[in-house]
Amino acid sequence: MTPTPGPDAGLLLAGTRIVEVSSFVAVPLAGMTLGQLGADVTRVDPIGGAADYHRWPLTDDGESLYWASLNKGKRSLAANFRDPEAQALIADLIVDAGILVTNAAGRDWLDHDTLAARRPDLVHVQLLGRADGGAAVDYTVNAAMGFPLATGPVGVSAPVNHLLPAWDVAAGLYMALAVAAAVRRRDATGLGARIVLPLEDVALATVGNLGYLAEAQFGGPDRERLGTAVYGTFGTDVVTSDGARFMLVALTPRHFADLTALTGTTDAVKSLETALGVDFRDEGTRFRHRDTLSGLIRSWFLEHTAVEAAEALAASSVLHERYRTFRELAADPMVTDNPMFSVLDQPRIGPHLAPGLPMAIDGRREAPRPAPANGDDTAAVLAERLGLSADRLTDLTARGIVKVSAPTAQKDAR
Repeated sequence: MTPTPGPDAGLLLAGTRIVEVSSFVAVPLAGMTLGQLGADVTRVDPIGGAADYHRWPLTDDGESLYWASLNKGKRSLAANFRDPEAQALIADLIVDAGILVTNAAGRDWLDHDTLAARRPDLVHVQLLGRADGGAAVDYTVNAAMGFPLATGPVGVSAPVNHLLPAWDVAAGLYMALAVAAAVRRRDATGLGARIVLPLEDVALATVGNLGYLAEAQFGGPDRERLGTAVYGTFGTDVVTSDGARFMLVALTPRHFADLTALTGTTDAVKSLETALGVDFRDEGTRFRHRDTLSGLIRSWFLEHTAVEAAEALAASSVLHERYRTFRELAADPMVTDNPMFSVLDQPRIGPHLAPGLPMAIDGRREAPRPAPANGDDTAAVLAERLGLSADRLTDLTARGIVKVSAPTAQKDAR
């Protein structure tokens, strides 16, 4: 049998097999990350795809760019989740692989105890919405975390949500870390692991780890909306004469000295220090007087073009970056000239620049691999892992237990 195309055998998790039963962001990200580290990841979905299979953004032909982007490098098995025979096949695959990552809940046949009774060293990692088993998603969790009421322009009272599903991303990376740690322990001791990760707890832990909860417990005020300012230090946005916008951050005295030198405001800032009786080498002092300092610094940028500003900033120590739209970013050298990106010819979508793992391992970067369509690998996975014959696969397909793609579709998906 021809070996299944996959990552290089020298990758960190080569030889590790994982079954993923998931939808949306966190668990698919965990599975993709583990796959990029070398694991053989099979995503198992209902026939026709889970709730995220057609999630926006879509191509003109209705293919989900979202789904394809978060499921690169996996294999896809499609089965009728309502059928006991399909459930038994999926359970057999999990027992064979020894690792399950999932956000499915309320399915007895995916329960840790049920599966671990058959394979005691099973690594079972489950994402929940809340610790009590209640449902939650990133956007509802975020509403309780304080950020929407501290984000946005000064003077706005309504909550301001952000586009980034930060808690999903953090949870997905926590899950990948949990799998890697559990596999390490299993290799050393033979012990399996039952790991439960509530999305809400990921958010709460992060808010606590950043000091926001401690600040509130010790009587600190509610965080005010700062616009683009940076709490506790000096940060501001500026606009150039041709309308480009930059974000500037001066964390250290050197950063701030370079910024004032660049903008020709050193003497004005020193005079302001004398008048106010303060020392702007202290970042807290820079924060408290941010509006006045920003007003001084912004004048220089209004008199210079984006190119002139970028050149001047690049020659200084000032932390800076130009604001970009997604469209501008996609055409920027930080994407087009970045070795993390390579051209991925994604079946059903077409060639485009796609990222691989955002780290180099032993000096190497692995190119991204295409995402499958629903059921592209059903036949191969069931034959390789469970030894099902062609006749059995034909019977299962005819009865709607599993979906087996046509050979041409399987070939195109590779």
